[in-house]
Amino acid sequence: MQKLSYKNSGVNIDIANNTKSEMAKILETQNKRVLNKVGAFATLFDGSFPEYKHPVLVFKTEEPGSKQKLALENDSVETICYDLINHLINDAIVMGAKPLSVQDCIVCGKLEKSVILRIVKALSSACAENGCILTGGETSEQPGVVENGTYILTASIVGVVEKELIIDGSKIKEGDVVLALASNGIHTNGTSLVRKIMEQKPEILKKKIDGKTFIESILTPHKCYYNSLKDLFAGKSGLIGLAHITGGGIEENLNRILPSNLNAMIDINKIKILPIFKILKKFGNLADEDMLRTFNMGVGITAVVKKDSVEKIKKHLNKMSIDAYEIGEIIKGKKEVDFKGKLNW
Repeated sequence: MQKLSYKNSGVNIDIANNTKSEMAKILETQNKRVLNKVGAFATLFDGSFPEYKHPVLVFKTEEPGSKQKLALENDSVETICYDLINHLINDAIVMGAKPLSVQDCIVCGKLEKSVILRIVKALSSACAENGCILTGGETSEQPGVVENGTYILTASIVGVVEKELIIDGSKIKEGDVVLALASNGIHTNGTSLVRKIMEQKPEILKKKIDGKTFIESILTPHKCYYNSLKDLFAGKSGLIGLAHITGGGIEENLNRILPSNLNAMIDINKIKILPIFKILKKFGNLADEDMLRTFNMGVGITAVVKKDSVEKIKKHLNKMSIDAYEIGEIIKGKKEVDFKGKLNW
């Protein structure tokens, strides 16, 4: 009988340590809030916020769903990392928060140094592009639990917002306007349905969308809206509600920020449907109702704004390369989203 060891059970600590040593180099930072180095048991992050009167911390954990399987099958490691971070940041910033620190978790069947370093580098870059920092996390090799070649990613974020400037929808009133902030594709929701369409209608893979292959279009990373929105967080811009449109579509995300006595009336005829969704509808023979509940349909975020601030906010967002346009209004109701009209295919 072969003598057993951790190594021949599938976990090589030497490779893991060498990989973590190189990860530490990637994560080196001059950020003065980070008080210790990667390799400590936990990250020390300075929680002093002298520029805030009453700082409120914002926490969120996220994962990129089954899109990560599709990304890894197509050697698109970097795009799925941007998907994860951008989705995560969007969930925090719709509260009006500034993103501060991200911690990741990578679970795999076999630790491949080159893949892990690509993941960490991409996660770190995605954070840096949006004013926050990847401070560390966990890499867990689990042979026999996760298949070799499979990587499961998750991450958590900490943000901060001034208490009186929290954007939670509580200031929404009847007559306010709902804007659509355009998405750049399917983002990180609906990939399980996309994969099923690919399985049943493989000819969809031959389609080109705006010069990209179908797979390239599907794997386009989730758009992050922080840099475009942050200048509107000061409290006097007229921006009073933000909803990140993920699983459940507009109907099951915008309602989360509505006061109990108000509804949002959305004219779905005004939604600028992206070409990728037209392709998916055609090949999947999908009903409009299912499309609206599964996909963002071209709307990455809905913003509720004061009527007298609409043009100013649209102008700002358009200047930041975000197509922002009116799709609805706030009416009396019971915390629901109503649709009128038909999708304009």
